Amino acid sequence: MMLIGGLLGLVIGAVLGLTGAGGGIFAVPALVFGLGMDIRGATPVALMAVGSAAMLGALQGLRQGLVRYKAAIVLAAAGTITAPLGVRLANWLPSRWLNLIFVVAMLVVAYRMFMSSRGARNDGELSVAQSGVCKVSKDTGRFIWNLRTVTTLASIGAVSGLFTGMLGVGGGFIIVPALGYFSELRMHSIVATSLLVIALLSAVTVFITFGQSLSLTAPTWAFSAVALVGMAVARFLGAKIPSTALQRIFAIACIVVAIMMLMRNMG
Repeated sequence: MMLIGGLLGLVIGAVLGLTGAGGGIFAVPALVFGLGMDIRGATPVALMAVGSAAMLGALQGLRQGLVRYKAAIVLAAAGTITAPLGVRLANWLPSRWLNLIFVVAMLVVAYRMFMSSRGARNDGELSVAQSGVCKVSKDTGRFIWNLRTVTTLASIGAVSGLFTGMLGVGGGFIIVPALGYFSELRMHSIVATSLLVIALLSAVTVFITFGQSLSLTAPTWAFSAVALVGMAVARFLGAKIPSTALQRIFAIACIVVAIMMLMRNMG
């Protein structure tokens, strides 16, 4: 079981490092199917692994000057307020409903990834429609702060925190596309900033659930530790993989796992 946990962690860390999203969306099913955990018990374990791996990626982004840390603080602060509500919803909703919500989330992620792949440019950046609500200075590459910027970022963070607390997902698959649409940041900066927010929200949610549904065994420790290795390797190799192919493989994998989760829910 330790070997299975380690292999699953390696894959999850790699997915997170390559996409800046999707760690939790695959981590929870991996723990459910690979280690036989219930979705409630899998959520905090997945967050611990994903959060640790995300922090490693965020530190790399900070060294490279890619992380917009002020924006990350606003996003994480708003998410910290709604994450406890998400945890309460997870404890209140029946497991069957949690599974169904998770399946819907995976299908939304698959659709977003596939549509993003259709707009990918040759340089690896995504050509996404931008509303320009959160303006970025052309001189510094940093946000131009005003009430509209703060409100928009806080709203994104609040939604992300709710889903993080409830399902162990929401950091990447909400923050990355939202920042892509509402801000003028380049994608590599969006991914790095997203990783820092994921790390902070994961830490808060794990702290809330500690002693409730958090169960740490040898396989789950292996899962969390090896996820760091997967993240490090993926961040190194990510630039060499065409973004279009990566996103389409990710989308197909999401659909397959969603079907598996749905079949398990109906069983």
